[in-house]
Amino acid sequence: MTERKIESRPAVVESVCVSVQDLHDPKAWLQTQAVTYQLDWLLAHADDGVIWGRREAGKLLVAPEPPPLRLATLQQARLFSPAAELLLWRDMDNHFQARLIRDVDAAAKAVFTETFDERQMLWGTDAKPLENTGFTVMSDGARGLRHVVPLHLAGAFGEESRPLRLRVRHYLEEDDASGFVRVTASRLVELTEETKG
Repeated sequence: MTERKIESRPAVVESVCVSVQDLHDPKAWLQTQAVTYQLDWLLAHADDGVIWGRREAGKLLVAPEPPPLRLATLQQARLFSPAAELLLWRDMDNHFQARLIRDVDAAAKAVFTETFDERQMLWGTDAKPLENTGFTVMSDGARGLRHVVPLHLAGAFGEESRPLRLRVRHYLEEDDASGFVRVTASRLVELTEETKG
């Protein structure tokens, strides 16, 4: 187990304007945001499954296998990179909201200053690359789950050595009333492959 290291990484939170008209084609809106904010990865959750994607040459490439990225079933989507994350979500009134957490140079402007990162293991023990796409179908024999990730992997892996990692950054804040420090926000940073060897 790795020890948590608290670091100073100033960041701000900004609201991002989004309307139903913007989202008539969610992929086009997300592609614009990915290019504008230089965000590398997409992780979307829909009623019918998980949708991965990546930014490549100014385009947002979405997993070629179902489920499709469509407004009717979209619950939330995260575009992320080491510098920022844009979160789009459906609120309790069924309206979409969006916010951006991004790193800044000057701590004076920052909403968050202290952070720690953790690597979360993602499921998938059997990797089957999809030809000429750069995507891989990851299935998990123990659970029968599958998702199509925007990385090229191949082979079988043990349950203890699943290769996919999602780096998550947690932002800390002190509670004025109790004096305790707690995680007040989290964002995705990057998707990687980790092999033991």
